[in-house]
Amino acid sequence: MTVADGDSSNPADEAPVPRILFDVGTLEALGPASTGAVWRLSESGRQIDANVVRIPPGQRVETHAEPDLDVLLLVVAGDGTLITPEGSSSLGEGNLAWLPRGSTRGLEAGERGMAYLTVHRRRPGMRIQPAGRPDRGSDGPRP
Repeated sequence: MTVADGDSSNPADEAPVPRILFDVGTLEALGPASTGAVWRLSESGRQIDANVVRIPPGQRVETHAEPDLDVLLLVVAGDGTLITPEGSSSLGEGNLAWLPRGSTRGLEAGERGMAYLTVHRRRPGMRIQPAGRPDRGSDGPRP
């Protein structure tokens, strides 16, 4: 960035710059105790959320429904099973799954455990409302 006529630059005015955020090749080095979200997208001003989640061998994410968000899930290490009311599907490294909003799903890690990337629209932040006026935003209340 250049400065013209002695003006100072404002970092907030700078264009966003693409960059590498996480190397999934480092998952093995984290060790078996690292489970759950081992990385989260946290850049300000983003329109999406993303996480790398790790499940130990034989563990699971219980069956649940996500009412508000479509989610893309990419298996980046290990293997497992996607569990739905319609049946189960094997997941392996490189498999990309679409989990539409409102769908019921669960995950179970295989013998090697499983790590996966999820990407979805960013949830709106919590808003402070005056007393006596519950938040009735478009996404509804959050438990």
